[in-house]
Amino acid sequence: MSHLSLESRRWALMEVLLIVGFAVIPLFMTFPYRVNIFLTWEGAYRIAQGQVPFKDYGAPLGYGFWIIPALFMKLFGVQLITLVKAQVFLNILAGLSFAAILRTLEVRPGLRLISILLFIISYSLSNFWPWYNHTVIVYELAGLAFLLKGLFTDTKLSRWVFLVVSAFFLFLSFFTKQDGGALGLLIALGIVLYNVVITRRWMDLVVFLGAYGVIALAIILPLLPGFGYWFNHGQAPHSSRIDPYDIFNELMTYSVWIKAYLVLVVFSVVAGVSNWRVWLTDRKQVTFTILTLGILGEATVFQITSYTPPDNNIFFHAFSFAFIANTLCNKLAYNTSSWKFIVPGTLLVLLWWSGSYWKYADRLMERMFGHQAALATANPTGENVVSRHNYMIFKPDTSFVDEPVGQWVFTDIPVFRKMYMPASTVAGIQKVMALPVVKAKGADLKVLNMSELTPLAAAMHYKLETGPDIPLWHHLGVGMFNRQLKAYEEKIRQHHYDLVIFEYAPLLNNFYPFALRQVLKDNYQQVDTFLAPRRPTNATIEIYIKAYE
Repeated sequence: MSHLSLESRRWALMEVLLIVGFAVIPLFMTFPYRVNIFLTWEGAYRIAQGQVPFKDYGAPLGYGFWIIPALFMKLFGVQLITLVKAQVFLNILAGLSFAAILRTLEVRPGLRLISILLFIISYSLSNFWPWYNHTVIVYELAGLAFLLKGLFTDTKLSRWVFLVVSAFFLFLSFFTKQDGGALGLLIALGIVLYNVVITRRWMDLVVFLGAYGVIALAIILPLLPGFGYWFNHGQAPHSSRIDPYDIFNELMTYSVWIKAYLVLVVFSVVAGVSNWRVWLTDRKQVTFTILTLGILGEATVFQITSYTPPDNNIFFHAFSFAFIANTLCNKLAYNTSSWKFIVPGTLLVLLWWSGSYWKYADRLMERMFGHQAALATANPTGENVVSRHNYMIFKPDTSFVDEPVGQWVFTDIPVFRKMYMPASTVAGIQKVMALPVVKAKGADLKVLNMSELTPLAAAMHYKLETGPDIPLWHHLGVGMFNRQLKAYEEKIRQHHYDLVIFEYAPLLNNFYPFALRQVLKDNYQQVDTFLAPRRPTNATIEIYIKAYE
């Protein structure tokens, strides 16, 4: 084994240890009930139970997002905490894909390690739970990693195998979330087109596009005809989220980091090029440039089309940093493998992104620095104290009673293991499970669960409603539409359900259809209400049974 090969393996081992080490941290933690996790759980649960998307239920997305969570449910059980384990795997996949991209593009080892650290703490560390706006990027990165590996492989058969695998992951990205997946495909096409023009290997483009098309047809055709109605490509009753004005306005008004990186990337390229004709034939440098600019463009659009959570587009930081720093270090011929570079570089990155991990140490630091003292309104002499913590007086929202997370409690219900929720929620769940109709009907209980407590299906052992017109989730205008609303209204008037669990979230636009609430009140008997497990606790869950129960 050559010294170079041994050194390369050592760097690869350090990268893997860094990625895996950070990824497994959530396995040793407990968690508050997460907003929107109900959707991840039910989609994975349905697939794990053998249900077929677009046949047994409908959703405006492909089922790519739920594949890994469903697989982990089959392996580890249907508890909510299983989703955390699935996310550990996804974070490892994302980190390894990012590392592979940098390795293929010959980013220097020490700088590569620092860039991976930046990717982890800026993007992966905060993602404890699977969410489609993150998973779409994970699959995209895997697809781009295989794409680059293939394009820079000389052996024809091996190159085409990598291109086919790349096409699979890139389609899986599109089948997870349309916007991110389509943008990822555009980046890939830009990279492929440039490389086939330079190398004259036109069959690479044919293989890549052909594989993508075949994979798409193989997955979509069995899902027809329901797929055509449910999958959102801008057709009625769906609505498109692509608004050129919103994108341009966001870019010009905000997006400071994206614009700053764009300026620095352009400056880096211009400063580093002495002969443009020669540079245009440097495949790895040009490919890296196309990739970085493409990622910045994707982040610009993604922040508009996928606006929750508000920072789900920050994957661009690590790519931009790696490109700019690598260009600079190459120009200066700097030894990035030296610990004199790695240690200060690591410390600076940790300082730069301290906000991503500081919140977890904040409680300890509050005790050390006496944060509570800073909140005082009067000093020991009785003088009024004005500080950055109290110079403004905010009136609390009295429309609901907030229950701070510090007061949330655990429950002994297995599906909610290691999860804590408002005490009101836990007590409410116990009351629901103790209802006479629940005990009498058992597994034959007909339930309409329009709440964030979808894991009750596993806790109470009732069968989920199925059918080509049954929505996976009930956000009116997003996950369901007027046709489904009218069907639910008619079922409620006919007393089809034994139990209805309805969440009333007045501050969210028809997160659960407002119109259905009045129909419930007119036709069912409300027997309980308790807090929904969200922060702040500004929504309630209402329990309805048939009036004669």
